Amino acid sequence: MSLPLMPQVKPARPEFSSGPCPKRPGYSFEAVAKRAFLGRSHRAVAPKAQLKGVIDKMGEILEIPSDYRVGIVPASDTGAVEMALWSLLGARPVDVLAWESFGAGWAGDIANQLKLDDVNKLSADYGALPDLSKVRQNADIVFTWNGTTSGARVPNGDWIADDREGLTICDATSAAFAQDLPWAKLDVTTFSWQKAMGGEGAHGVIVLSPRAVERLENYSPPRPLPKIFRLTKGGKLIEGIFKGATINTPSMLAVADAEDALAWMDDLGGLKATRARADANFAALQAWVDASDWAENLVADPATRSNTSVCLKIADPAIAVLDNDAQNAFVKTMVKLLDEAEAAYDIGGYRDAPAGLRIWCGATVDTADVEALTPWLDYAFATAKTNLKEA
Repeated sequence: MSLPLMPQVKPARPEFSSGPCPKRPGYSFEAVAKRAFLGRSHRAVAPKAQLKGVIDKMGEILEIPSDYRVGIVPASDTGAVEMALWSLLGARPVDVLAWESFGAGWAGDIANQLKLDDVNKLSADYGALPDLSKVRQNADIVFTWNGTTSGARVPNGDWIADDREGLTICDATSAAFAQDLPWAKLDVTTFSWQKAMGGEGAHGVIVLSPRAVERLENYSPPRPLPKIFRLTKGGKLIEGIFKGATINTPSMLAVADAEDALAWMDDLGGLKATRARADANFAALQAWVDASDWAENLVADPATRSNTSVCLKIADPAIAVLDNDAQNAFVKTMVKLLDEAEAAYDIGGYRDAPAGLRIWCGATVDTADVEALTPWLDYAFATAKTNLKEA
């Protein structure tokens, strides 16, 4: 049996990883290094001003209200979310939404580590959303805006009550800079530089509404808090965190890299432009999916499909009937073929998700590269299927 013909054109940039995500077009490490205060204290005047500048530019591009606080915190988005959970929860009942691995992780920490009593877990399978109408008005709500490992996102914030009594804690790590975040509905929002900004890992961002600050200053959680989780001192918000005085030592190279990414976004035209790029990338990929006879979007409802972390499943009947281990092995064969051909890197689905592919379509990806990728997806599928038949 003859093998399929290999496509002749490759993506100019084959990086489609969902984290760390691709660097911006035209990225230059040398240019970033020139921005970096290497070998300097982050508390010196110029490095601290650079940190504050990154905070201000994130707030400007994301159109965050002026009375919200934006801070750089340790341990990527995970650290920012855990900081919020440990510092704020326990004052009210908690509704936690879980429809992919990270939401499930937050639910597990709330139940098993914080050991809160009144916790309502609203779950759904990968590719779907839980019943959002079941969230309680008097509860704190913990949720991911965009499920990075499932490709499903909430369509909007209409399900969050304007007169809610509790706080909303939103993990927006693969939504920020690519999707519309209604700040009036969000009290704590977290993300990391390594997603839509195409920045480096290890640093998180936390955004606090006035309601969140009020909770922090008037509620003492019944648990010890490690230093890296502490947002208050003496019952008052530690304002320095939101002015460039980070809790621990940041990488000034990563800070310069973030500054570079934000400057690129600013030059593009800000949030409107970055969202448009992500939308165009997703549209190109979904147009191919709609015409494909073997691939489907894992998310059935078009209104809840992510425009960043796009998750695909194998719909070909001969593969779909295989057990999960066999499907995973098939996908690994595809991923290896694409990697060895230098046509696409790191597009296997998340380890806990159903077998399939995950392709990053955020703003740092060029639509031409998405379009060049799709023939390679067909090639990898056909080759893997041919090899399976011959085995």
